[in-house]
Amino acid sequence: MRRAVFISCIVLFFAVVTASFATSFFDLSAVPEPGKIETYVSTRMKHILVRRNSRGTIPLELPDIPAGILEGQKLYEGECAACHGPHGNVPTDAGRWMNPRAANLASDEVQRYTDAEVFWIVKNGIRLSGMPAFGKIESDAHIGSLVKYVRTLRRPASQTRSDGDP
Repeated sequence: MRRAVFISCIVLFFAVVTASFATSFFDLSAVPEPGKIETYVSTRMKHILVRRNSRGTIPLELPDIPAGILEGQKLYEGECAACHGPHGNVPTDAGRWMNPRAANLASDEVQRYTDAEVFWIVKNGIRLSGMPAFGKIESDAHIGSLVKYVRTLRRPASQTRSDGDP
């Protein structure tokens, strides 16, 4: 028993020392762009966590009716365009200086989210990303309309470049 405790303490000590050493090389600044590995890992984890948290979250049917999409567009222009840009594909200065940057809502990465996942993101926000939660200031119906509007931001295949930029 004592031997197991001793070995556990040694392993814990080396884990703390290793973590301290590794974090001393981590640049906390938001100015430089994150590297490929950091971007890949954080994007994958975000998708996994959003998928897990969004299960069964759309409380109402979201019809594709022009009036609902128009309502979503008005909400987008008032709340979302300040960071994501007027068409959702080129962030404003505020969106470009966030880290991570405000998402290109017309990109394949964003459009791959399900309606439930987009609904959850808008309602709950994403911690430490700059994406605020709108669940306390907007009704579920308004958020649903916004989800339907975001779907209209898809780019035709002829306008999509291989690097994902507009």
